[in-house]
Amino acid sequence: MEIENVAQYLKNNGIKPSYQRVRVFEYLINNKNHPTVDTVFKELVGEIPTLSKTTVYNTLKLFAKKNIIIVINIEDNETRYDADTSVHGHFKCEKCRKVYDFDVDLSKVDLKKISNFIINEYHFYLKGICEKCRE
Repeated sequence: MEIENVAQYLKNNGIKPSYQRVRVFEYLINNKNHPTVDTVFKELVGEIPTLSKTTVYNTLKLFAKKNIIIVINIEDNETRYDADTSVHGHFKCEKCRKVYDFDVDLSKVDLKKISNFIINEYHFYLKGICEKCRE
């Protein structure tokens, strides 16, 4: 995902582009690590000493509400964030705790049994042991 002007992108999505919001979004698009609020805070507080975890949380909540990021809840006690809003799944390694993206082909998902349902959101999560941790 490449965005030339993050401030303008935020404006185009109805978000006032404060310095903190711009830096949080830049962190998400430049680091494909599916971070938690704590991760984003720890990475940016050195650069932005006035940053608080509450600001990071509220910023990510706003981004999710405006559909410019997705919220990943693979486990009940951990929320992560992803700036890639395209259709894809997530695999979480139970050993190193890293989250990996994988492609999902919706044309191969059989939804006939719920064809009359309205689907508002979908999530594809897998958990196991990644290739590196298996070695």
